[in-house]
Amino acid sequence: MQRFAAKSRFQNIPISLWRRRRRCMISSTSETATAASDEFTARLPPFEYIPPPYTGPSADVILTKRKEFLSSSMSCLYKKPLNIVDGKMQYLFDESGRRYLDAFAGIAVVNCGHCHPDVVKPVIDQIKRLQHPTTLYLNHAITDFSEALASKLPGDLKVVFFTNSGTEANELALMIAKLYTGCQDIVSIRNGYHGNAAGTMGATGQSMWKFNVVQTGTHHTLNADPYRGVFGSDGEKYARELHDLIQYGTTGNIAGFVFEAIQGVGGIVELAPGYLSAAYDIVKKAGGLFIADEVQSGFARTGDFWGFEAHNVVPDIVTMAKGIGNGFPLGAVVTTPEIARVLTRRCYFNTFGGNAVATTAGLAVLNVIEKDKLQQNASLVGTYLKVKFNQLKEKHEIIGDVRGRGLMLGVELVSDRKLKTPATAEILHIMDQMKELGVLVGKGGYYGNVFRITPPLCFTKDDADYLVEAMDYSMSKM
Repeated sequence: MQRFAAKSRFQNIPISLWRRRRRCMISSTSETATAASDEFTARLPPFEYIPPPYTGPSADVILTKRKEFLSSSMSCLYKKPLNIVDGKMQYLFDESGRRYLDAFAGIAVVNCGHCHPDVVKPVIDQIKRLQHPTTLYLNHAITDFSEALASKLPGDLKVVFFTNSGTEANELALMIAKLYTGCQDIVSIRNGYHGNAAGTMGATGQSMWKFNVVQTGTHHTLNADPYRGVFGSDGEKYARELHDLIQYGTTGNIAGFVFEAIQGVGGIVELAPGYLSAAYDIVKKAGGLFIADEVQSGFARTGDFWGFEAHNVVPDIVTMAKGIGNGFPLGAVVTTPEIARVLTRRCYFNTFGGNAVATTAGLAVLNVIEKDKLQQNASLVGTYLKVKFNQLKEKHEIIGDVRGRGLMLGVELVSDRKLKTPATAEILHIMDQMKELGVLVGKGGYYGNVFRITPPLCFTKDDADYLVEAMDYSMSKM
């Protein structure tokens, strides 16, 4: 047939030889890419730590077992998942000993840095002496940490309840609000994430995190998103929508309003200026409690100690987890003595909440944040990094928005700036390329198109420069 008339330049080459040549071409391309990657990663900021040789199972063995024995709902980042076996401060190491700059910190958890010696030592000392006394006995670890934690909060926020996670903390906060006010209606913000249990799933404002189970009593108000929101950066207009929601969608009285000052899972969305202060007045007039979810933005990550501090409000309840323990399973709810009394009406107990080892880690975290001046560093390096990202935005059309504060930054990728079309597939490719250059970042947002930059707070300007260079290089190769 006519369409086969033209001869291929490979037509007279034996199949075996053609295959060998093809393998050589692929191998050559791969070697060139590896060489370029090696040349680039040689510019990683110098770091003295060398991990001991790894003798455990390989990534392939672990992945096989994971597929057999763990739920398939547990996903991995990257086409070829990493086997991370060691960590020190802002760096992680894989099974081969290769070093990676960690710009994700275990999802905004390892604020002090991986295996910080001043967190590790007191934990080891405690675990050698006593692991779990339960709160039914006296032990100084829980009271020492409670006192130190309360000192970091404004006003009368000084009664602490310990949990094991952010989901647990938010569940408890929602229950406290309902008990205290006698109301059942909770208002949360669209695009927010508060956990995956019954009440917190209801409060979460993204369909991808909500299973088809009964979720009642929660109302979702418009997200005060300066980039994608219908009112842009006009916080007052979003607040008026909140007022109307309460008036038309509830009895006019609510139990509480829960918010993230910067939405983490939602794509590092900082709420519009003026929104929270206006929302505070509206919520209080409706009899509700103001609940700050600081699970991701707390513990100096934003350059303030708490995310809500930038909005001139004092919440009635603050929930926290992640950075509180630098990797230990720990969460907390802090509220006022008056509000806290509602839990004395029945028995409230949490077996592992306030565990001696976990609270020892929590106290160590507070000490390290102060000693190493991590809050100041988050502000300084975060501001520097945000400027660098904005410079990158001027160069690459794929960057639609740069946002956040401190070392809680988001870079949103779009295939069309005017239409703000999410570049969901592109971000996965760029993440894989950055991994090859030795940089690990997270992603989030409703469309999965936002880089979540939440590194350990010991991140340096040199680290920031390398991160930006790797992102620039990877985008240039698109």
